[in-house]
Amino acid sequence: MATVSLEDVRKVYRGGVAAVKGVTLHIADGEFISLVGPSGCGKSTTLNLIAGLEELSGGTLRIDGAVVNGMSPRERDIAMVFQSYALYPHMDVARNLAFPLVVAGMARGDIDARVREVASVLGLEALLSRRPKELSGGQRQRVALGRALVRRPKVFLFDEPLSNLDAALRTQMRGEIKKLHEQLKATFIYVTHDQAEAMTLSDRVVVMNQGEVQQVAPPRELYDAPANLFVAGFFGSPRINLVKPATLAQPEGNVVLGLRPEHLHVGQGPAPAGTLEGRVYLVEPMGAESWVTVEVAGERMVARAPGDFHAPTGAPVWLRYDAARLRRFDATSGRAM
Repeated sequence: MATVSLEDVRKVYRGGVAAVKGVTLHIADGEFISLVGPSGCGKSTTLNLIAGLEELSGGTLRIDGAVVNGMSPRERDIAMVFQSYALYPHMDVARNLAFPLVVAGMARGDIDARVREVASVLGLEALLSRRPKELSGGQRQRVALGRALVRRPKVFLFDEPLSNLDAALRTQMRGEIKKLHEQLKATFIYVTHDQAEAMTLSDRVVVMNQGEVQQVAPPRELYDAPANLFVAGFFGSPRINLVKPATLAQPEGNVVLGLRPEHLHVGQGPAPAGTLEGRVYLVEPMGAESWVTVEVAGERMVARAPGDFHAPTGAPVWLRYDAARLRRFDATSGRAM
């Protein structure tokens, strides 16, 4: 397998539109790293630069220590799994899996052995004679994974591979991709807009916005110690509460305070000392828990409550929080303090 290093990598399109602005990143051998961010943030362009599908406007890109600027995708020894599956409809699963090896000129016996091996790993043995139109979305995605896996490349690249699947299949395929990475111990670079995918799959997550890297860290660190307001707001569902100090009765200066909904406790009845008083704006039952939006001092905050919590709109409630859980951000720069 291989390391991947980006040093001040840039991509500027005609007309001066900068899609990637000086990205520097080192990906270790065997690491699973995800690139996340909103649409247009530069994550897919960065992946295409690594793959060789886009030409660098500046900077240096290395795979396994070798500079690959200007090399074709084939010369880089990478495999890419796309959102669209990109399977050949006239070929059965076996021939789809074998195709990259046929193009590479591998001997027929070796191709058959490799296809059987990959089919076993991905549970495709019973599907080898079927064509793509006879497969479910999850089965098609496993075939797309297999076609990348069969080549045994240095690096695996994934461009939002699960976005076409329904919620249940996405959850199942996330588990299969995670298990596959654990088995192969290969270098995986994964692009997604789905924070749950990034958090559950990755060793580290790269958060991008407007072509720039905002933070690179393990998932838990991103969640607990975001580097700035953008990262704080991107991770977490429901989103972090970002409020003025006066809302929480905090004697702060030019700051924005952040508090995760699960760190706010909502209660009914007489307000205990040291709590915030407000009124219910919305209750969202989620089964085991409920999310309650409360209006406090002109701002709305979301708090977690038990699944059986019930209160009508406008009902008085109180909120308790632990000041140690507060995250502070400079109101001008947005950086964590």
